[in-house]
Amino acid sequence: MRICLATDTFLPEINGVTTVLAKQREILLERGYDVLVLAPRYHLDGNEDPLVVRLASIPCPGYGQVHLSWPWGRGLADIIDNFDPDLVHAVTEGPLGYYGRRHARRRKLPLVTSFHTDFPRYARKYLGEWAVKPTKRWLRHFHSAAHITMTPSHRTRLELSELGVPFPVLWGRGVDTTWFHPGRRSVRRREARGGNDRVHVLHVGRLAAEKDVETLIIAFRSAQQQLGETARFCVAGDGPKGHLVREALPFARHHGFLDRGDLADLYADADLFVFPSPTETCGLVVLEAMASRLPVIAARAGGVPENVLDGYTGILNSPGDADQFVTGIVRLVKDGAQRGTMGEAARAFACCRDWACEIDSLEELYGSISRTSNAVIPPISWPTTTSVG
Repeated sequence: MRICLATDTFLPEINGVTTVLAKQREILLERGYDVLVLAPRYHLDGNEDPLVVRLASIPCPGYGQVHLSWPWGRGLADIIDNFDPDLVHAVTEGPLGYYGRRHARRRKLPLVTSFHTDFPRYARKYLGEWAVKPTKRWLRHFHSAAHITMTPSHRTRLELSELGVPFPVLWGRGVDTTWFHPGRRSVRRREARGGNDRVHVLHVGRLAAEKDVETLIIAFRSAQQQLGETARFCVAGDGPKGHLVREALPFARHHGFLDRGDLADLYADADLFVFPSPTETCGLVVLEAMASRLPVIAARAGGVPENVLDGYTGILNSPGDADQFVTGIVRLVKDGAQRGTMGEAARAFACCRDWACEIDSLEELYGSISRTSNAVIPPISWPTTTSVG
């Protein structure tokens, strides 16, 4: 089968979407699929597979890590036609994803879309309440064209159904449990990072407003004041709020963005994972931490509670309640036995989310859609303001 993936984010940009997409493509290629990727061009592209087609892009104003492409130039349609895909998968809802969507409809090709990012909540956070309804209208319009829309949690699938998206399905909850593995743990690295006898408390993620870095800052500062030399705090990642986090947490070790190997080592060397983001459709870093045998303290929001089982694989708190996060951090730092029991349960849970099973499911979805007679595309229309909550 020949698959065209149209995405507005791809490696070397680091986020949950690129991680899932890169793993998806890697395994599909191993299984004999031909996969064309349409993606933004970044400044530091190296020699790449000719089936990764890069489109000129510019940094998004106010969020330079994200690049936006303008795909409506000459030649892109010919590239897709020459590849002759059996199916188009519009991975994101930006310009490149929309181009893939439009091309599939014009050529009457089977179309799959993905919903990875909770844009309505992002819109509320960045722009205000007025932006939520237009964002929902756009999402309904975009995804209503697809045979299926894949999203990584039951809660998000339900929200898409309530929004009016006709065919949401559950997919994309995989984690590489052989790469993110507690066996990578190193006493030497732990000593270098602040002492093997300390409890290493870790946060990994994009440092942006929608991730609630304010709660992270308050929780880490208060927990550090209570725990003193008992704990060592680490932050990996960067983003628009990166400078704020680094200034507010001078006692923490700040790693910035890490490559995949260094990130897996950092997880394995930690003892506890903290993740206050309330806007996750899945929370891939949560699964990576769990695969590394870390108990997780997280917000009870989005898709995260489908992975973090409160009191079993970690602790769930009310979103934005820094005091609850502090209580959880202090409790698990001091109680090594409970921390270990939760970590073992977290690892066992993550092993049930191995990527091989997810790709098996993806193959079934792609195969069933590509066999659809005459690639019947669902009719769509622009929704009215009152039709979306």
